[in-house]
Amino acid sequence: MFMCATWLFNSAWAGPPFVTDDPEPVEYQHWEVNYALSETWGDGTASAGLPSVDINYGVLPNVQLHVQPRYAYERTTTDRRFGIDDTEVGVKYRFFNVEQDDSTFMIGIYPMHQLPTGDTSLGASRGNGQSFLPIWVQRNTEKWTMYGGTGYRINPGQGNQNSVYVGGTALYQASPSLLIGGEVFHETANLVNGDSATSFNLGGSYNLSRDYNLLFSAGKGLGISTSSNRLSLYSALQVLY
Repeated sequence: MFMCATWLFNSAWAGPPFVTDDPEPVEYQHWEVNYALSETWGDGTASAGLPSVDINYGVLPNVQLHVQPRYAYERTTTDRRFGIDDTEVGVKYRFFNVEQDDSTFMIGIYPMHQLPTGDTSLGASRGNGQSFLPIWVQRNTEKWTMYGGTGYRINPGQGNQNSVYVGGTALYQASPSLLIGGEVFHETANLVNGDSATSFNLGGSYNLSRDYNLLFSAGKGLGISTSSNRLSLYSALQVLY
């Protein structure tokens, strides 16, 4: 199942291996755990999750619980920091799901909150308790999976401001084991006098066995976002229980 500037990648808000998420929850009474490594390089900066563990559970039909602890690395031209990052929690609820012939269409919400568990030495974005309120839509056909949506980020803290996210993803079933595609996403400035950010990622998933998938993506910022996102990489082992 599927799921900028450095400030965006510091927060997960993601549908691995992408930043844009989908409305499809984990199956009822099943687990999905993604053991991930990620890093973003900018001009003189780097930000990484080494590692993050994305844990999801189908607590009810159409309802998924989510928690994602993360150990982070931050580098600037003058300093390097390691520490426990903020912990992401959320609830995904798919409230609309229609199946017709060989296609499906669904809509869901996925409110998330960053618990302020992070070491403030990692940066000013830690410890402020961000929230993200998105709505996601998805359409599946025999070979294609397309999803995306928009969300409102509540970003408290001195010098911060709330922002709006919009993104879309398209994936193609290239073989029985390989799902591949990409996403484009944009977020308005979440810092006072800051810049908006537009980026893309290419990636997908490869089925290793019944309960194991390899997730991967790579991308970069576009336009003014390039300086803070020269390259972003993500890889994860997805385990289904």
